Amino acid sequence: MSDILTITLNPTVDFSTSAKRVRPDHKVRCTAAMRDPGGGGVNVARAIHILGGDACAFAAVGGHMGQILLSLLGREGVQVHPFDIPGETRQSMAVTERRTGQQYRFVMPGPIWDAELVKCVLAEIHKTVPKDGYVVLSGSNPPGVPDDFPAMLAQQINGTGARLVVDTSGRALRQMANDPVIPPYLLRMDRAEAEELAGEPLETVKTLSDFASALVKRDVAQMIVMALGAKGSVLAMNDECWHVNAADVPVRSKVGAGDSFVGALVLALSRGDAPALALQKGAAAASAAVMTDATRLCPRTEAEMLVQQCPLVRLV
Repeated sequence: MSDILTITLNPTVDFSTSAKRVRPDHKVRCTAAMRDPGGGGVNVARAIHILGGDACAFAAVGGHMGQILLSLLGREGVQVHPFDIPGETRQSMAVTERRTGQQYRFVMPGPIWDAELVKCVLAEIHKTVPKDGYVVLSGSNPPGVPDDFPAMLAQQINGTGARLVVDTSGRALRQMANDPVIPPYLLRMDRAEAEELAGEPLETVKTLSDFASALVKRDVAQMIVMALGAKGSVLAMNDECWHVNAADVPVRSKVGAGDSFVGALVLALSRGDAPALALQKGAAAASAAVMTDATRLCPRTEAEMLVQQCPLVRLV
């Protein structure tokens, strides 16, 4: 199996709790908080570990919260390559209102980076890239990291044989789509992000798949995955396009579903599965994740059982 390195520049310690009712100008009495390591790439590595694979989580950490993050990952048995930064690793909180089932998510910005720190992290990543493996860049950029960081990372790992998978959003995603330099192996986004790029609504599987295929033809990435929430995901590559439905399961929390999807997808690809089957396994893992409470990820047994409940259809 190919080695997998996940990269998280802005990890977080996730706190999750619940309250009977959430309303302004009142003290909200909460249940005891659960604490988990978080951030895109960190969660991808955790999901891969839960699913029986192995990945190293490259994480930028600082301060007391950074040490807590490393301790939490150590308890789970996830291999970590820490990169020390000034400042304090951020915190995030998810509060579920039991009365309605609605979830409120509060996300902090993280420490501010400068150009020298960006240069140092690229050099450190270069030392840890698995030859002929997979590198997964997932999560938001911390303040100060340039929008073209994915392109900088692609340049840094170029020549190692490693395949770059990117799951980002906002300005970094727009930079990748509008000015592709070295196309990553795979780029994932959700429907809202795709609509922002397209400048118009993409309300059907066909419109999303057509847009994904257009991005592939423009060399934005070798493969594009677009997440449709309860309607599954679309995968476009070369002259092929696939759609997978999510399994019909009860939804308890959507936190971690996207990272579970990416973890299962990359793990399957690293084991030699065809991209369409990897897409199906990703959908099953995401479906398993939404059945869990708070910030829990995809249970392995449920993820494996749900694969056959995620119908796969070739569109092109």
